[in-house]
Amino acid sequence: MMTNDTIKFTINFSDPALDDEERDEEVENLLYQFQDLDEVEANRVTDPHPPAGNKSLGALLVGILTAEVNAANCKKVLGFLGDRLGGKPIELEVEANGRKLKVTAHSREELEVAMKAARDFVEVGEL
Repeated sequence: MMTNDTIKFTINFSDPALDDEERDEEVENLLYQFQDLDEVEANRVTDPHPPAGNKSLGALLVGILTAEVNAANCKKVLGFLGDRLGGKPIELEVEANGRKLKVTAHSREELEVAMKAARDFVEVGEL
């Protein structure tokens, strides 16, 4: 559950060259890597509007995960993400203090710019 000192990241693996299974493999890989970080709570995203006739209790959105971290560990997590997502086309949404920032990156250079924008966004919210 988000509090005022919690930062929420939504990561969408958006590479058009990957099929749904490959995008989900990227999600599972990142979720596995998040297990090493005690300060992060990461999960798959359930579909709020599952297809008609869906009998599962919660259909998952393909290629998307969320991670929540307290503000004190945000920079560490941004560094972690930058190291692991470099060169992968992603959409990153950062939510902090009731505000949202959405950035897209298609290359390592764009990801570095996106991570800087996310750090700046979070730091402004801490003032």
